[in-house]
Amino acid sequence: MEILLSGLRAAAEPSRLRLLALCAHAELTVSELVQILGQSQPRVSRHLKLLCEAGLLDRFREGTWAFYRLSERARCAELARVLIDLIPEDDATLALDLQRLEAVKKANSDRAAEYFRRNAEEWDKIRTLHIAEDAVEAALRDLFPSTGIKDFLDIGTGTGRVLELFGPRVERGVGIDMSREMLAVARAKLQRADLRNCQIRQGDMYQLPFSDDSFDGVVIHQVLHFAEDPAEAIAEAGRALRPGGRLVVVDFAPHNLEMLREEHAHRRLGFTDSEVTRWFELAGLSPDKTVTLEGEPLTVCLWLATRAANDPTAVNRNNKKERA
Repeated sequence: MEILLSGLRAAAEPSRLRLLALCAHAELTVSELVQILGQSQPRVSRHLKLLCEAGLLDRFREGTWAFYRLSERARCAELARVLIDLIPEDDATLALDLQRLEAVKKANSDRAAEYFRRNAEEWDKIRTLHIAEDAVEAALRDLFPSTGIKDFLDIGTGTGRVLELFGPRVERGVGIDMSREMLAVARAKLQRADLRNCQIRQGDMYQLPFSDDSFDGVVIHQVLHFAEDPAEAIAEAGRALRPGGRLVVVDFAPHNLEMLREEHAHRRLGFTDSEVTRWFELAGLSPDKTVTLEGEPLTVCLWLATRAANDPTAVNRNNKKERA
């Protein structure tokens, strides 16, 4: 009862109720919320602190920034959703807040589009070297069931395209990336698609900020060729995978395009089936299927592995040195 009362007390203030409603629509920073509410930064920060302490909001640090969103798993998460549903749809204050929120989203989208425009030439150059992206995406979708995926993780999410693909068919989607610029692009894209069940986090693929057995599906899409230790990245993905879950790695087959190493920071020039299979096995996963999409000069492979449904201790966490 005290938890419930604490949540009710935290929300029982007009500005804090407005903050709850806004954070149900998007992940927002303090400065964005200040802009929308038209209040001082210290006052908004104080309101956010109280809402987080009560478990109504979640706060995620990303470099020097912090993002706020409606709580998902805290004990007052359900209360937060109930309170928002009780706000009248025709409330004039909320309508103005949402109008200002749309202006913030548009500004974010414009900035992200400009960043993407400045860098798109390099990405497009690489895409012309392999099979069409829509064919890769179709093959990736086919490796996961159309229903039943509760929690989905995209490691190295980049522009958030994989979350765009899977967002409509999962309960919760999370994208992890180290690049704040890429995260800005991904966040704007997900907001534009209104995928409120998806979120973006800054994080290290070698130290995922999630507990064991957190996801039903995991994708590592065109990331391993940048990795210092691909085997360790797969092992960490396997750790986060639930029994019965699926991991798909999408990357290039072996090739000789040194310019990708010299000009685009690729550490590895593709991977063989045998080495990816070995990494799966070392991670306690069962190699399941490989889809090969031949291109010129780059061939894209999709490697599928599963974690045994009847073996919750399958992930081997003690072979780090052996995986080199």
